[in-house]
Amino acid sequence: MKARFMIFERGPRAFIDETVKLLWRRAAQGSSIQNLYQSASDYINERVVVLSSLRYSLATFLAQVYMEVDKIGEELVADPESKLPSLLVTINDLFSTLEASIGHLHAMHQGDSSVDGRYSIPLLFEKLPEINQEGSQWTDCEIRDAINLVYQNLDKLDSYISFLVIKHRKPRKITQYWICYTCGAVGLSVCSVWLLRHSSLMGSSDLDNWIQEAKSSTIGFLRNHVEEPILSIRDELFETFRKRHQGIMELEEVQLTSDSLHRMLLAFSEQTKGQKFPVNASDQEMLEIVMDRYEKELMHPIQNLLSGELVRAILIQVQKLKLDTETAMLELNQILRANEINFAVLTALPAFFLSLLLIMLVRAWFKQDTKAEGRGRVSRIQRRLLVVEVKKRIMRYQMYVEQGLERDAQSMFGLVLYSLDRLYHSVKWHAEASGEWECLRQDIIDLATPGLQTAYKLSVISHMVTFDCLLPSQKRR
Repeated sequence: MKARFMIFERGPRAFIDETVKLLWRRAAQGSSIQNLYQSASDYINERVVVLSSLRYSLATFLAQVYMEVDKIGEELVADPESKLPSLLVTINDLFSTLEASIGHLHAMHQGDSSVDGRYSIPLLFEKLPEINQEGSQWTDCEIRDAINLVYQNLDKLDSYISFLVIKHRKPRKITQYWICYTCGAVGLSVCSVWLLRHSSLMGSSDLDNWIQEAKSSTIGFLRNHVEEPILSIRDELFETFRKRHQGIMELEEVQLTSDSLHRMLLAFSEQTKGQKFPVNASDQEMLEIVMDRYEKELMHPIQNLLSGELVRAILIQVQKLKLDTETAMLELNQILRANEINFAVLTALPAFFLSLLLIMLVRAWFKQDTKAEGRGRVSRIQRRLLVVEVKKRIMRYQMYVEQGLERDAQSMFGLVLYSLDRLYHSVKWHAEASGEWECLRQDIIDLATPGLQTAYKLSVISHMVTFDCLLPSQKRR
Protein backbone atom coordinates (compact mmCIF):
# COMPACT_ATOMS: atom_id res chain seq x y z
CA MET A 1 0.00 0.00 0.00
CA LYS A 2 2.74 2.46 0.95
CA ALA A 3 4.90 1.45 -2.00
CA ARG A 4 1.97 1.94 -4.36
CA PHE A 5 1.32 5.38 -2.89
CA MET A 6 4.95 6.49 -3.19
CA ILE A 7 5.33 5.30 -6.79
CA PHE A 8 1.93 5.47 -8.45
CA GLU A 9 -0.20 8.02 -6.57
CA ARG A 10 1.96 11.16 -6.40
CA GLY A 11 2.08 12.15 -10.03
CA PRO A 12 4.32 11.38 -13.03
CA ARG A 13 7.36 13.20 -11.65
CA ALA A 14 7.29 11.23 -8.40
CA PHE A 15 6.73 8.05 -10.44
CA ILE A 16 9.95 8.62 -12.40
CA ASP A 17 11.96 9.72 -9.34
CA GLU A 18 10.86 6.84 -7.11
CA THR A 19 11.33 4.29 -9.89
CA VAL A 20 14.90 5.47 -10.47
CA LYS A 21 15.59 5.46 -6.72
CA LEU A 22 14.07 2.00 -6.37
CA LEU A 23 16.24 0.56 -9.14
CA TRP A 24 19.36 2.32 -7.85
CA ARG A 25 18.85 1.11 -4.28
CA ARG A 26 18.14 -2.40 -5.48
CA ALA A 27 21.38 -2.43 -7.45
CA ALA A 28 23.42 -0.83 -4.64
CA GLN A 29 21.98 -2.32 -1.44
CA GLY A 30 19.53 -5.06 -2.38
CA SER A 31 16.89 -3.89 0.16
CA SER A 32 15.06 -1.28 -1.89
CA ILE A 33 11.56 -2.29 -0.76
CA GLN A 34 12.33 -1.72 2.93
CA ASN A 35 13.84 1.66 2.13
CA LEU A 36 10.75 2.52 0.10
CA TYR A 37 8.49 1.62 3.04
CA GLN A 38 10.57 3.76 5.37
CA SER A 39 10.52 6.64 2.90
CA ALA A 40 6.75 6.41 2.62
CA SER A 41 6.34 6.42 6.41
CA ASP A 42 8.60 9.47 6.74
CA TYR A 43 6.76 11.21 3.91
CA ILE A 44 3.35 10.69 5.49
CA ASN A 45 4.46 11.33 9.09
CA GLU A 46 6.07 14.64 8.19
CA ARG A 47 2.88 15.94 6.64
CA VAL A 48 0.73 14.70 9.49
CA VAL A 49 3.02 16.38 12.03
CA VAL A 50 3.08 19.67 10.13
CA LEU A 51 -0.68 19.84 9.61
CA SER A 52 -1.38 18.80 13.22
CA SER A 53 1.02 21.42 14.59
CA LEU A 54 -0.48 24.03 12.29
CA ARG A 55 -4.00 23.17 13.44
CA TYR A 56 -2.88 23.32 17.07
CA SER A 57 -1.31 26.78 16.65
CA LEU A 58 -4.23 28.24 14.71
CA ALA A 59 -6.82 26.84 17.13
CA THR A 60 -4.88 28.28 20.07
CA PHE A 61 -4.64 31.68 18.36
CA LEU A 62 -8.38 31.66 17.59
CA ALA A 63 -9.28 30.75 21.16
CA GLN A 64 -7.01 33.43 22.64
CA VAL A 65 -8.43 36.17 20.42
CA TYR A 66 -11.99 35.03 21.11
CA MET A 67 -11.45 34.94 24.86
CA GLU A 68 -9.91 38.43 24.85
CA VAL A 69 -12.82 39.84 22.90
CA ASP A 70 -15.32 38.02 25.16
CA LYS A 71 -13.53 39.30 28.25
CA ILE A 72 -13.78 42.99 27.39
CA GLY A 73 -16.73 42.85 24.99
CA GLU A 74 -19.18 44.84 27.10
CA GLU A 75 -16.51 47.34 28.18
CA LEU A 76 -15.43 47.72 24.55
CA VAL A 77 -18.98 48.68 23.57
CA ALA A 78 -19.29 51.08 26.49
CA ASP A 79 -15.86 52.74 26.16
CA PRO A 80 -14.28 51.93 22.80
CA GLU A 81 -11.72 54.75 22.91
CA SER A 82 -9.87 53.33 25.93
CA LYS A 83 -10.48 49.59 25.43
CA LEU A 84 -9.87 49.25 21.70
CA PRO A 85 -6.18 50.22 21.84
CA SER A 86 -5.46 47.69 24.58
CA LEU A 87 -7.31 45.00 22.57
CA LEU A 88 -5.25 45.84 19.46
CA VAL A 89 -2.04 45.61 21.48
CA THR A 90 -3.14 42.21 22.84
CA ILE A 91 -3.94 40.98 19.34
CA ASN A 92 -0.54 42.21 18.18
CA ASP A 93 1.10 40.17 20.94
CA LEU A 94 -0.95 37.12 19.94
CA PHE A 95 0.23 37.53 16.34
CA SER A 96 3.81 37.56 17.64
CA THR A 97 3.14 34.36 19.60
CA LEU A 98 1.63 32.72 16.51
CA GLU A 99 4.59 33.85 14.43
CA ALA A 100 6.98 32.26 16.90
CA SER A 101 4.96 29.03 16.94
CA ILE A 102 4.84 28.71 13.17
CA GLY A 103 8.44 29.93 12.94
CA HIS A 104 9.47 27.03 15.18
CA LEU A 105 7.71 24.72 12.75
CA HIS A 106 9.56 26.40 9.88
CA ALA A 107 12.93 26.03 11.59
CA MET A 108 12.31 22.41 12.58
CA HIS A 109 11.66 21.31 8.99
CA GLN A 110 13.93 23.73 7.16
CA GLY A 111 16.75 21.30 6.58
CA ASP A 112 15.21 17.85 6.20
CA SER A 113 11.83 18.48 4.59
CA SER A 114 10.77 16.31 1.70
CA VAL A 115 8.22 18.86 0.55
CA ASP A 116 8.78 20.52 -2.80
CA GLY A 117 9.80 24.11 -2.35
CA ARG A 118 10.76 23.52 1.30
CA TYR A 119 10.01 26.35 3.76
CA SER A 120 11.90 29.02 1.89
CA ILE A 121 9.79 31.95 3.11
CA PRO A 122 9.17 32.22 6.88
CA LEU A 123 6.02 33.85 8.23
CA LEU A 124 6.69 37.43 9.40
CA PHE A 125 3.84 39.58 10.68
CA GLU A 126 3.76 43.35 10.71
CA LYS A 127 4.30 44.83 14.19
CA LEU A 128 2.53 47.73 15.82
CA PRO A 129 4.73 50.79 16.39
CA GLU A 130 5.86 51.51 19.94
CA ILE A 131 3.09 53.53 21.53
CA ASN A 132 2.99 54.73 25.08
CA GLN A 133 -0.19 53.18 26.40
CA GLU A 134 0.05 54.96 29.70
CA GLY A 135 0.31 58.35 28.08
CA SER A 136 -2.14 60.09 25.79
CA GLN A 137 -4.90 58.18 24.08
CA TRP A 138 -4.54 56.89 20.57
CA THR A 139 -5.67 59.10 17.77
CA ASP A 140 -8.21 57.92 15.20
CA CYS A 141 -5.45 57.68 12.61
CA GLU A 142 -3.36 55.42 14.86
CA ILE A 143 -6.36 53.20 15.60
CA ARG A 144 -7.15 52.99 11.88
CA ASP A 145 -3.55 52.07 11.08
CA ALA A 146 -3.53 49.41 13.79
CA ILE A 147 -6.76 47.89 12.45
CA ASN A 148 -5.37 47.89 8.91
CA LEU A 149 -2.26 46.21 10.27
CA VAL A 150 -4.39 43.43 11.76
CA TYR A 151 -6.06 42.90 8.37
CA GLN A 152 -2.66 42.79 6.66
CA ASN A 153 -1.46 40.17 9.11
CA LEU A 154 -4.61 38.10 8.53
CA ASP A 155 -4.00 38.25 4.77
CA LYS A 156 -0.40 37.13 5.27
CA LEU A 157 -1.54 34.32 7.54
CA ASP A 158 -4.13 33.19 5.00
CA SER A 159 -1.58 33.15 2.17
CA TYR A 160 1.00 31.28 4.24
CA ILE A 161 -1.50 28.74 5.52
CA SER A 162 -2.81 28.15 1.99
CA PHE A 163 0.76 27.52 0.82
CA LEU A 164 1.47 25.07 3.64
CA VAL A 165 -1.81 23.19 3.19
CA ILE A 166 -1.28 22.84 -0.57
CA LYS A 167 2.22 21.45 0.01
CA HIS A 168 1.28 19.04 2.79
CA ARG A 169 -2.26 17.90 1.99
CA LYS A 170 -3.20 14.56 0.56
CA PRO A 171 -2.72 14.42 -3.22
CA ARG A 172 -5.79 15.31 -5.22
CA LYS A 173 -7.84 12.68 -7.00
CA ILE A 174 -6.42 13.63 -10.37
CA THR A 175 -2.91 13.15 -8.97
CA GLN A 176 -3.67 9.85 -7.25
CA TYR A 177 -5.26 8.36 -10.36
CA TRP A 178 -3.06 10.03 -12.95
CA ILE A 179 -2.20 6.66 -14.52
CA CYS A 180 -5.89 5.87 -15.10
CA TYR A 181 -6.49 9.34 -16.51
CA THR A 182 -3.41 9.02 -18.73
CA CYS A 183 -4.55 5.65 -20.05
CA GLY A 184 -8.00 7.10 -20.61
CA ALA A 185 -6.55 10.07 -22.49
CA VAL A 186 -4.40 7.77 -24.62
CA GLY A 187 -7.39 5.52 -25.30
CA LEU A 188 -9.51 8.54 -26.19
CA SER A 189 -6.82 9.77 -28.55
CA VAL A 190 -6.56 6.39 -30.25
CA CYS A 191 -10.34 6.21 -30.51
CA SER A 192 -10.43 9.73 -31.97
CA VAL A 193 -7.81 8.82 -34.59
CA TRP A 194 -9.72 5.65 -35.44
CA LEU A 195 -12.97 7.59 -35.82
CA LEU A 196 -11.20 10.18 -37.93
CA ARG A 197 -9.95 7.48 -40.28
CA HIS A 198 -13.52 6.21 -40.77
CA SER A 199 -15.07 9.66 -41.13
CA SER A 200 -15.94 11.58 -44.26
CA LEU A 201 -12.91 13.83 -43.68
CA MET A 202 -10.73 10.91 -44.79
CA GLY A 203 -13.07 9.92 -47.61
CA SER A 204 -14.77 7.06 -45.72
CA SER A 205 -18.51 6.65 -45.25
CA ASP A 206 -18.21 4.15 -42.38
CA LEU A 207 -18.93 6.67 -39.64
CA ASP A 208 -21.98 8.02 -41.44
CA ASN A 209 -23.27 4.48 -41.92
CA TRP A 210 -22.73 3.66 -38.25
CA ILE A 211 -24.54 6.81 -37.20
CA GLN A 212 -27.42 5.93 -39.49
CA GLU A 213 -27.55 2.38 -38.10
CA ALA A 214 -27.46 3.66 -34.53
CA LYS A 215 -30.24 6.10 -35.36
CA SER A 216 -32.31 3.33 -36.93
CA SER A 217 -31.69 1.03 -33.94
CA THR A 218 -32.70 3.77 -31.51
CA ILE A 219 -35.84 4.56 -33.45
CA GLY A 220 -36.63 0.84 -33.64
CA PHE A 221 -36.12 0.40 -29.92
CA LEU A 222 -38.37 3.36 -29.13
CA ARG A 223 -41.00 2.10 -31.56
CA ASN A 224 -40.95 -1.52 -30.35
CA HIS A 225 -40.56 -0.90 -26.60
CA VAL A 226 -42.21 2.48 -26.07
CA GLU A 227 -44.59 3.56 -28.81
CA GLU A 228 -46.17 0.24 -29.79
CA PRO A 229 -46.68 -1.03 -26.18
CA ILE A 230 -48.30 2.26 -25.16
CA LEU A 231 -50.55 2.27 -28.23
CA SER A 232 -51.35 -1.39 -27.61
CA ILE A 233 -52.35 -0.67 -24.02
CA ARG A 234 -54.51 2.22 -25.19
CA ASP A 235 -56.17 0.15 -27.93
CA GLU A 236 -56.80 -2.78 -25.59
CA LEU A 237 -58.41 -0.53 -23.01
CA PHE A 238 -60.78 0.98 -25.57
CA GLU A 239 -61.31 -2.37 -27.31
CA THR A 240 -62.40 -3.94 -24.04
CA PHE A 241 -65.21 -1.42 -23.71
CA ARG A 242 -66.15 -1.45 -27.41
CA LYS A 243 -66.38 -5.26 -27.70
CA ARG A 244 -67.88 -6.04 -24.34
CA HIS A 245 -71.16 -7.05 -26.05
CA GLN A 246 -69.30 -9.65 -28.12
CA GLY A 247 -68.29 -11.44 -24.97
CA ILE A 248 -71.97 -11.52 -23.96
CA MET A 249 -72.92 -13.08 -27.29
CA GLU A 250 -70.31 -15.81 -26.83
CA LEU A 251 -71.68 -16.51 -23.40
CA GLU A 252 -75.18 -16.76 -24.92
CA GLU A 253 -73.90 -19.32 -27.42
CA VAL A 254 -72.61 -21.46 -24.58
CA GLN A 255 -75.95 -21.01 -22.84
CA LEU A 256 -77.79 -22.20 -25.97
CA THR A 257 -75.68 -25.35 -26.07
CA SER A 258 -76.37 -25.91 -22.36
CA ASP A 259 -80.14 -25.48 -22.86
CA SER A 260 -80.10 -27.87 -25.81
CA LEU A 261 -78.27 -30.49 -23.75
CA HIS A 262 -80.78 -30.02 -20.91
CA ARG A 263 -83.72 -30.63 -23.23
CA MET A 264 -82.06 -33.72 -24.73
CA LEU A 265 -81.40 -35.13 -21.25
CA LEU A 266 -84.93 -34.34 -20.14
CA ALA A 267 -86.54 -36.08 -23.15
CA PHE A 268 -84.26 -39.13 -22.87
CA SER A 269 -84.88 -39.47 -19.11
CA GLU A 270 -88.67 -39.19 -19.50
CA GLN A 271 -88.72 -41.77 -22.30
CA THR A 272 -86.39 -44.14 -20.46
CA LYS A 273 -88.08 -43.94 -17.03
CA GLY A 274 -91.60 -43.52 -18.38
CA GLN A 275 -92.37 -40.62 -16.02
CA LYS A 276 -92.58 -36.88 -16.15
CA PHE A 277 -89.50 -34.98 -14.92
CA PRO A 278 -89.66 -31.38 -13.69
CA VAL A 279 -88.29 -28.73 -16.05
CA ASN A 280 -85.60 -27.69 -13.57
CA ALA A 281 -84.31 -31.22 -13.00
CA SER A 282 -80.60 -31.54 -12.42
CA ASP A 283 -78.48 -32.26 -15.49
CA GLN A 284 -76.22 -34.45 -13.39
CA GLU A 285 -79.06 -36.73 -12.30
CA MET A 286 -80.37 -37.07 -15.84
CA LEU A 287 -76.85 -37.66 -17.14
CA GLU A 288 -76.53 -40.58 -14.71
CA ILE A 289 -79.70 -42.05 -16.24
CA VAL A 290 -78.18 -41.67 -19.70
CA MET A 291 -74.96 -43.36 -18.64
CA ASP A 292 -76.80 -46.28 -17.02
CA ARG A 293 -78.81 -46.85 -20.17
CA TYR A 294 -75.66 -46.40 -22.28
CA GLU A 295 -73.89 -49.16 -20.31
CA LYS A 296 -76.87 -51.50 -20.82
CA GLU A 297 -77.05 -50.71 -24.51
CA LEU A 298 -73.38 -51.59 -24.89
CA MET A 299 -74.17 -55.17 -23.87
CA HIS A 300 -75.54 -55.71 -27.39
CA PRO A 301 -73.99 -52.92 -29.44
CA ILE A 302 -74.91 -54.14 -32.93
CA GLN A 303 -78.54 -54.75 -32.10
CA ASN A 304 -78.98 -51.59 -30.06
CA LEU A 305 -77.16 -49.50 -32.64
CA LEU A 306 -79.92 -50.32 -35.12
CA SER A 307 -82.99 -50.55 -32.96
CA GLY A 308 -82.03 -49.34 -29.48
CA GLU A 309 -81.11 -46.04 -27.75
CA LEU A 310 -77.33 -46.37 -28.18
CA VAL A 311 -77.04 -43.77 -30.94
CA ARG A 312 -79.16 -41.33 -28.99
CA ALA A 313 -77.01 -41.79 -25.87
CA ILE A 314 -73.84 -41.26 -27.93
CA LEU A 315 -75.26 -38.03 -29.41
CA ILE A 316 -76.11 -36.77 -25.92
CA GLN A 317 -72.51 -37.39 -24.85
CA VAL A 318 -71.26 -35.57 -27.95
CA GLN A 319 -73.45 -32.62 -27.00
CA LYS A 320 -72.03 -32.75 -23.46
CA LEU A 321 -68.49 -32.77 -24.88
CA LYS A 322 -69.37 -29.80 -27.10
CA LEU A 323 -70.63 -27.88 -24.06
CA ASP A 324 -67.47 -28.62 -22.07
CA THR A 325 -65.30 -27.56 -25.01
CA GLU A 326 -67.13 -24.26 -25.52
CA THR A 327 -66.99 -23.52 -21.79
CA ALA A 328 -63.21 -24.11 -21.71
CA MET A 329 -62.70 -21.97 -24.81
CA LEU A 330 -64.76 -19.16 -23.27
CA GLU A 331 -62.66 -19.22 -20.10
CA LEU A 332 -59.44 -19.30 -22.12
CA ASN A 333 -60.62 -16.38 -24.23
CA GLN A 334 -61.37 -14.37 -21.09
CA ILE A 335 -57.92 -15.15 -19.66
CA LEU A 336 -56.18 -14.08 -22.85
CA ARG A 337 -58.15 -10.86 -23.05
CA ALA A 338 -57.39 -10.08 -19.42
CA ASN A 339 -53.66 -10.56 -20.01
CA GLU A 340 -53.31 -8.68 -23.29
CA ILE A 341 -52.70 -5.48 -21.35
CA ASN A 342 -50.14 -7.30 -19.17
CA PHE A 343 -48.25 -8.48 -22.25
CA ALA A 344 -48.14 -4.94 -23.58
CA VAL A 345 -46.88 -3.67 -20.22
CA LEU A 346 -44.15 -6.33 -20.18
CA THR A 347 -43.04 -5.19 -23.62
CA ALA A 348 -42.68 -1.62 -22.31
CA LEU A 349 -40.72 -2.63 -19.19
CA PRO A 350 -37.20 -2.16 -20.71
CA ALA A 351 -37.98 1.40 -21.66
CA PHE A 352 -39.57 2.01 -18.26
CA PHE A 353 -36.52 0.80 -16.33
CA LEU A 354 -34.21 2.78 -18.60
CA SER A 355 -36.24 5.93 -17.97
CA LEU A 356 -36.28 5.26 -14.22
CA LEU A 357 -32.49 4.87 -14.15
CA LEU A 358 -32.05 8.09 -16.10
CA ILE A 359 -34.35 9.97 -13.70
CA MET A 360 -32.42 8.66 -10.67
CA LEU A 361 -29.10 9.75 -12.18
CA VAL A 362 -30.42 13.23 -13.01
CA ARG A 363 -31.93 13.55 -9.51
CA ALA A 364 -28.65 12.53 -7.85
CA TRP A 365 -26.72 14.97 -10.03
CA PHE A 366 -29.00 17.88 -9.22
CA LYS A 367 -29.34 17.07 -5.52
CA GLN A 368 -25.68 16.37 -4.67
CA ASP A 369 -26.73 15.69 -1.09
CA THR A 370 -23.34 15.02 0.48
CA LYS A 371 -22.63 18.12 2.57
CA ALA A 372 -24.18 19.37 5.78
CA GLU A 373 -25.86 22.28 3.98
CA GLY A 374 -28.03 19.98 1.84
CA ARG A 375 -31.64 18.97 2.36
CA GLY A 376 -31.62 15.16 2.25
CA ARG A 377 -31.02 12.35 4.72
CA VAL A 378 -27.23 12.41 4.27
CA SER A 379 -27.12 16.14 5.07
CA ARG A 380 -29.15 15.62 8.23
CA ILE A 381 -26.72 12.95 9.33
CA GLN A 382 -23.79 15.32 8.66
CA ARG A 383 -25.39 18.04 10.79
CA ARG A 384 -26.02 15.63 13.65
CA LEU A 385 -22.40 14.47 13.42
CA LEU A 386 -21.32 18.11 13.76
CA VAL A 387 -23.30 18.32 17.01
CA VAL A 388 -21.62 15.13 18.23
CA GLU A 389 -18.22 16.61 17.31
CA VAL A 390 -18.98 19.77 19.29
CA LYS A 391 -19.99 17.70 22.31
CA LYS A 392 -16.82 15.59 22.22
CA ARG A 393 -14.56 18.63 21.93
CA ILE A 394 -16.30 20.43 24.78
CA MET A 395 -15.76 17.39 27.00
CA ARG A 396 -12.09 17.19 25.99
CA TYR A 397 -11.72 20.91 26.70
CA GLN A 398 -13.08 20.39 30.20
CA MET A 399 -10.72 17.45 30.70
CA TYR A 400 -7.69 19.59 29.76
CA VAL A 401 -8.87 22.36 32.09
CA GLU A 402 -9.17 19.92 34.99
CA GLN A 403 -5.67 18.57 34.25
CA GLY A 404 -4.20 22.08 34.20
CA LEU A 405 -3.13 21.88 30.54
CA GLU A 406 -3.92 25.49 29.70
CA ARG A 407 -2.51 25.64 26.18
CA ASP A 408 -4.08 22.32 25.19
CA ALA A 409 -7.37 23.58 26.60
CA GLN A 410 -7.08 26.75 24.51
CA SER A 411 -6.36 24.75 21.39
CA MET A 412 -9.34 22.48 22.00
CA PHE A 413 -11.59 25.49 22.62
CA GLY A 414 -10.45 26.88 19.28
CA LEU A 415 -11.53 23.62 17.63
CA VAL A 416 -14.88 23.93 19.43
CA LEU A 417 -15.30 27.38 17.87
CA TYR A 418 -14.42 25.97 14.46
CA SER A 419 -17.01 23.18 14.77
CA LEU A 420 -19.63 25.65 15.99
CA ASP A 421 -18.93 27.88 13.00
CA ARG A 422 -19.47 24.94 10.64
CA LEU A 423 -22.68 24.02 12.47
CA TYR A 424 -23.83 27.66 12.35
CA HIS A 425 -23.51 27.91 8.57
CA SER A 426 -24.92 24.43 7.88
CA VAL A 427 -28.16 24.84 9.87
CA LYS A 428 -28.90 28.53 9.32
CA TRP A 429 -30.95 28.20 6.14
CA HIS A 430 -32.88 25.15 7.37
CA ALA A 431 -33.57 26.68 10.80
CA GLU A 432 -34.80 29.92 9.22
CA ALA A 433 -37.14 27.91 6.98
CA SER A 434 -38.59 26.06 10.01
CA GLY A 435 -38.74 29.14 12.26
CA GLU A 436 -36.23 27.76 14.78
CA TRP A 437 -33.26 29.97 13.94
CA GLU A 438 -33.47 32.43 16.83
CA CYS A 439 -33.47 29.73 19.50
CA LEU A 440 -30.84 27.64 17.73
CA ARG A 441 -28.63 30.67 17.17
CA GLN A 442 -28.74 31.53 20.89
CA ASP A 443 -27.82 27.94 21.77
CA ILE A 444 -24.78 28.10 19.48
CA ILE A 445 -23.72 31.39 21.08
CA ASP A 446 -24.07 29.82 24.54
CA LEU A 447 -21.87 26.90 23.50
CA ALA A 448 -19.21 29.37 22.32
CA THR A 449 -19.22 31.32 25.60
CA PRO A 450 -16.03 30.48 27.56
CA GLY A 451 -17.42 31.23 31.03
CA LEU A 452 -20.40 28.86 31.00
CA GLN A 453 -20.20 25.57 32.86
CA THR A 454 -19.66 22.40 30.85
CA ALA A 455 -22.71 20.74 32.41
CA TYR A 456 -24.91 23.56 31.14
CA LYS A 457 -23.39 23.30 27.66
CA LEU A 458 -24.08 19.58 27.57
CA SER A 459 -27.71 20.21 28.51
CA VAL A 460 -27.90 22.78 25.70
CA ILE A 461 -26.63 20.16 23.25
CA SER A 462 -29.20 17.66 24.56
CA HIS A 463 -32.12 19.85 23.59
CA MET A 464 -30.45 21.19 20.43
CA VAL A 465 -30.86 17.81 18.77
CA THR A 466 -34.65 18.11 19.12
CA PHE A 467 -34.81 20.90 16.54
CA ASP A 468 -36.40 19.81 13.28
CA CYS A 469 -33.35 20.71 11.17
CA LEU A 470 -31.20 18.38 13.31
CA LEU A 471 -33.63 15.47 13.60
CA PRO A 472 -33.19 12.30 11.53
CA SER A 473 -35.11 12.10 8.27
CA GLN A 474 -38.80 11.20 8.37
CA LYS A 475 -38.13 7.73 6.94
CA ARG A 476 -35.84 6.80 9.86
CA ARG A 477 -38.02 8.09 12.72
